[in-house]
Amino acid sequence: MSKITYHIVRHEDGWAYKLGDVFSETFPSHEAAVAAAKRAAAEQQVGGNEAAIQWEDASGTWHEEVSRGDDRPEAEVEDDA
Repeated sequence: MSKITYHIVRHEDGWAYKLGDVFSETFPSHEAAVAAAKRAAAEQQVGGNEAAIQWEDASGTWHEEVSRGDDRPEAEVEDDA
């Protein structure tokens, strides 16, 4: 099982959570960003149905694969503030 970590960070004029290089929307308070990150982490771990997916990598190449639906990552939240 893979593991992902949402990081709580200052962003623009407030707070956000970040996964890799991607920021969430900006929240007015640190507490709101933590709560949103915890919700996102919980939802990330919910299994689903098998589905065919297509995605484009950074070089512009398209890929097709099947997501089993039960291969969800372990998700956690780290407060970098």
